[in-house]
Amino acid sequence: MFPCESWKRPGSAAFAIGESRGWKCGLEYKPWEAVGFYAVIGLAVLLGLAFQWANIDPIKALFWSAVINGVVAVPIMAAMMVVVSRHDTMGRFTGNGPLLVFGWAATAVMAVATIGMVAAW
Repeated sequence: MFPCESWKRPGSAAFAIGESRGWKCGLEYKPWEAVGFYAVIGLAVLLGLAFQWANIDPIKALFWSAVINGVVAVPIMAAMMVVVSRHDTMGRFTGNGPLLVFGWAATAVMAVATIGMVAAW
């Protein structure tokens, strides 16, 4: 991570968390007006510093985060497919035939890839 761009990550995390929680978000607010937003920024900066001082290889960290992301994607995709196929939940936005076929196919491909990765270890 380049030092000139390192400020972006805590800010984007604060916006993502704050907006999903309905907090006041933005650097135009004073810290006492958007406590949660600034707390997330501070926590992200502290975690980044701890990561820097922990002597963790960043390439290995990127690799393992991608592995975890791939494994976690399977149940999330399956849950999304269940939700999108339910008319009582989605109403007129319920998934149609091709969407459901391709969605479940993508979920199956991810599941097979995850099982293959685990089996290869």
